[in-house]
Amino acid sequence: MIQHKTKKRRHDIETTQDTLSDLPVCVLVHILSFLNTKEAVRTSILSKRWNRIWKYIPILTLHYSDFSTLKSFDKFVSRVLSLRDKSIVLHAINFDRNGSIEHDLLKRVAKYVLSRNVKLCQLGIDVKGDIAHILPCISSCQTLTSLKLSVNPKGRHNYGRTLFPKSLNLPALTCLHLRNFAFCAGGDGRIEPFSAFNSLYSLTIDNCTVKDAQTLFITSETLVSLTMCNHCFDFYLIELSTPSLCTFAFIGTPYQIFRGSGLSSVKQVNIDVEMLANYPFPPMVLLSWLYALTNTESLTITASTLQVLSLVPDYVKDTLPQLCRMRSLKSLKVKLKPLSFGVSMAVKTVKLEKALNGGFESTSPIPYGILELLLKNSPSANVDFVECSRFEDSFEHLSPFSSSYFLRFMEEMLVLKKYTKMFKTTFDVLERQMNEAFMLLQL
Repeated sequence: MIQHKTKKRRHDIETTQDTLSDLPVCVLVHILSFLNTKEAVRTSILSKRWNRIWKYIPILTLHYSDFSTLKSFDKFVSRVLSLRDKSIVLHAINFDRNGSIEHDLLKRVAKYVLSRNVKLCQLGIDVKGDIAHILPCISSCQTLTSLKLSVNPKGRHNYGRTLFPKSLNLPALTCLHLRNFAFCAGGDGRIEPFSAFNSLYSLTIDNCTVKDAQTLFITSETLVSLTMCNHCFDFYLIELSTPSLCTFAFIGTPYQIFRGSGLSSVKQVNIDVEMLANYPFPPMVLLSWLYALTNTESLTITASTLQVLSLVPDYVKDTLPQLCRMRSLKSLKVKLKPLSFGVSMAVKTVKLEKALNGGFESTSPIPYGILELLLKNSPSANVDFVECSRFEDSFEHLSPFSSSYFLRFMEEMLVLKKYTKMFKTTFDVLERQMNEAFMLLQL
């Protein structure tokens, strides 16, 4: 009886048909479009029918993280670009290459994009080097809806060294993500790089700066979501003219001041503030943001954000209830993420100074009285505390964008090295104060 079942099972296996391969080519191409290009190419070994299907995919997803070495990645990219079916219209390309990229390879990628951008909808480029060849490829792409450009200039601390074009003709663009760019003034002296994007819905500005002026104008009738990331020390003003703005997110150290009533329409806020030392400017900037977010309904902040807010000068703390004007707040979520090195040092410095002056500060991750101040005008808001790791992404609503947490950590360490002298000065002052305190105790 058992032997009969075994024979029947073998017969079923032998007669099973490859129904997937029987699907039309257009369906198979659509299925492979959900894979990255390396995985799609691997399907060519399945059978003769699968041998060429990957060549018809209108989407290219080329990430160095899928390869053991950069050399093997570069070789794979060159082969893919040469073997793809040249008659296929390209709809999307996402190119992520860590480390300094060879000039010829980037030029080849740019040439490929330029020759096939007739119906290009999505473009993502994340490289270290000069992307001068890429920008002309997209200067007049009428169908482009999503653009992500991340440039890591060669050398240390070269944030914002790549100039963003003063004018781009991208009428269909809805999503724009820029990293390490400098915005330049136009003929009228104003820095207004996004005014021509009449369909812009989502804007992410990551470690960007301004040049030739001190004010960045963001003018858009359609902009709904604004995300900012800042890990450098560039101070500039941001003039918002965005009546439809609904979501605002920030991660990093706040050095940009908003002007106008642009933040007053925001309903959803996500803030994760960091600091590298006990500087008075970032806490005051953070406070100015909270003052402008008058109609916020949902606020998500981290424990480090509350700690930074607690570092505002004592003469300002008495006015915090008036400055935090969020009267529409319905939900407040606090992420109990461990503090970074910079925030920890800043908090410890303040506590040490107060201890030397006879004061005392608790060691709670939530500074005493800060939450009560935020909820002063919205006492019925729902408060939720969430445990999370140090490097958990604060922006779950954002689509993933290639950026290694390790690289972000290394950038922070390099900036810390640059400001070693500032730390030394702070420690010297603290040491002098401690010596004076000990002398007083001995009297």
